Amino acid sequence: MAEKRYAINVSIILGIGVVLMLFIFVLVAHHHNTPDRIRQDRGALLGTGSSVAERIKPVGQVDVASVDTQREPVKTAVVASPPGRDGQQVYQATCVVCHDAGIAGAPKLGDKGQWAKRIAKGLDTLYTSAVNGVQGSAGAMPAKGGNPALSNAEVKAAVDYIVARSK
Repeated sequence: MAEKRYAINVSIILGIGVVLMLFIFVLVAHHHNTPDRIRQDRGALLGTGSSVAERIKPVGQVDVASVDTQREPVKTAVVASPPGRDGQQVYQATCVVCHDAGIAGAPKLGDKGQWAKRIAKGLDTLYTSAVNGVQGSAGAMPAKGGNPALSNAEVKAAVDYIVARSK
């Protein structure tokens, strides 16, 4: 009985060993050509004889020199903001992005607590901060709210609108 059990255990161990050897053989055979396949794939991706300079060269080129010198020079059009925009229109077009969500420390429109200390400094200080921008520990305010096309009068109108809504 003990010999039979011994024979079963040995045959199980030998069977597991054979299966393990076959698995290792298949694994090694499958991965044997991996470096060659990587080289082939890399060669196909990079193309034949292409250098780094060829792969990163610009797609197009802009020629700023005019071939026809007799042509009348192009007049540049300056995009100006529409005249007569009131504070609410300026706020909705530019300021709403930061002051509705409180981005970068911007006080939210209508939040009396956040605006009280700013309003206490006076309108001239608020105008200067809005036109020139502010970089402080509480956050950042880009000049003209990040819209350089705004006139100083439009920025002041937007400040007046915000102050009126936040008192």
